[in-house]
Amino acid sequence: MAVRSPLKNDSGNLKEMSSAEVDQIVDQIVYQYSLNPSVSLSVVSSGGSLGTITDTRLQAGAMSQTNSSFPTEGDTAEPSIVTVNYDKISQSIASVSPTNDSGKTFPAYRNTGGHVQAMSLQDVKDTFLHPAIDLLTAGGIVSSQQGGTYLISSSSSYPGSTIVSATPVYLDTRADTSAYSNAGLEDASGETQDQPTTITNYYLQRVDGSDTSYTNPFFVNAGNNLQEFNATTFKSLMQGWIRQTAASSTDGYKLDYNLGVSGTGEIRGTGMSDTRLNGSGNYQTRQVSDDYRAQEFPNGTPTSINTYYLRIQKS
Repeated sequence: MAVRSPLKNDSGNLKEMSSAEVDQIVDQIVYQYSLNPSVSLSVVSSGGSLGTITDTRLQAGAMSQTNSSFPTEGDTAEPSIVTVNYDKISQSIASVSPTNDSGKTFPAYRNTGGHVQAMSLQDVKDTFLHPAIDLLTAGGIVSSQQGGTYLISSSSSYPGSTIVSATPVYLDTRADTSAYSNAGLEDASGETQDQPTTITNYYLQRVDGSDTSYTNPFFVNAGNNLQEFNATTFKSLMQGWIRQTAASSTDGYKLDYNLGVSGTGEIRGTGMSDTRLNGSGNYQTRQVSDDYRAQEFPNGTPTSINTYYLRIQKS
């Protein structure tokens, strides 16, 4: 590992950057990534590449009837489970072609012999790009230092992020017990079996970046002289390489997302809970003329079945 101290202009003097100044460049590289992520997530109608997660809820059992007496509770169909699959998150990886290293492409530094030379690509990775990826994939409270990465929110408006789509990627639903009534047995087919209510919508958000201040380093120009990077040139150079690193790095710094109850990497945002009523059925009877009818409605208290998480990792 070769972490370098790039050279800068210090009131007309050549000086090595401090570690704090290098960190500022890393923060700016994260911002450049946030402007155009190379590993992106989108919301699709179905068939998302991150796979399927499932919402479950109870529905009423089918109505039973006889023309002599009410069907017993034991002879009446129990509430059953309705399963809804969600596969709405898809990951795409951009094809990136950053500026080739000519031998003088990257910032200059002073080597151990006191001579000035250009950083190698490996130096740039160790000094700037890999620390930027470490920030992008960090756990804990998400901030602008994870700009351009994604999280799950139970609100369509989440501080410091931008919603990807107004379409939820997951809905936690439960049987709406208030929608079932004994009067529903008046109908020839009984009360409508599946009457859900949405408990929580979950949305995909992209974290906003922050355009932080930093000092432009020197590079060795075509005439073998030191020259300060133009800000636009340096930002474009670093954006290309952080996008390439995130998309196709072969040294363990490629970004990747996964979705499920378990997985590897850092959890991003809130977990998506599948909750369901845990009752054994609310047995109801009703006589309609000489027809004796019975049906069991959903009941019970909400119980957590599964919690699904979006995770980010280096691979």
